[in-house]
Amino acid sequence: MRPPAWITFDCYDTLVEFPIDDVTRQILGSRAARIDLTAFLADFEDRRYQTTTYGPYRPYRNVLRHTLAATMAQYGLSCQDADGDALLAAVPTWGPFPDVPPALERLRARCKLAIITNSDDDLMARNVANIGVPIDLVITAEQARAYKPAPAIFAYALEQLGCAPDELLHVAQGFAYDIVPAHALGWARVWINRYGKAGDPAYGPYQELPDLSGLPGLLGL
Repeated sequence: MRPPAWITFDCYDTLVEFPIDDVTRQILGSRAARIDLTAFLADFEDRRYQTTTYGPYRPYRNVLRHTLAATMAQYGLSCQDADGDALLAAVPTWGPFPDVPPALERLRARCKLAIITNSDDDLMARNVANIGVPIDLVITAEQARAYKPAPAIFAYALEQLGCAPDELLHVAQGFAYDIVPAHALGWARVWINRYGKAGDPAYGPYQELPDLSGLPGLLGL
């Protein structure tokens, strides 16, 4: 592959660790003993996806509060304001995977770097600062008033980047959130398959890497 003018990245689980399950376990504490925690975490994840994909736009901090409270209610647990506060307090502390900063430093020597993320501006500003590598442009769901995988946020991103689709490469871990919609738009894609999941050739061709360390080499950098 040739280096593109822009490389766009998903943030959570691609560049920045997203340990929301661990944080949720800590928030529930002893209450977790009364429920099937594995099922709870799966339902919490699904509710976040359903809320951002099919509901009207709402700030990500509200999504997190609402979906946590709704999932706790589903399992007969009482949710306090402190539970949502603890979840929101954790998000800005999340930092990059170890492979990310060195790879981004190599990439930024030849390409402009952008992030397209399902988050709020203030939360993402802290996460980007934690990466420690300059990012040229950060595009959030708050700015676009839409969440991936909706085409609206990708269209907004393209407008902000000021480039044609064939001048960029989109790099992401989330298959449904990123790889599938970017395929429909004709964007070149690299799937960062950190968790060894099964892909789908129906949404190819795309390149697949286990983490970001191999991306500079893939682009000849």
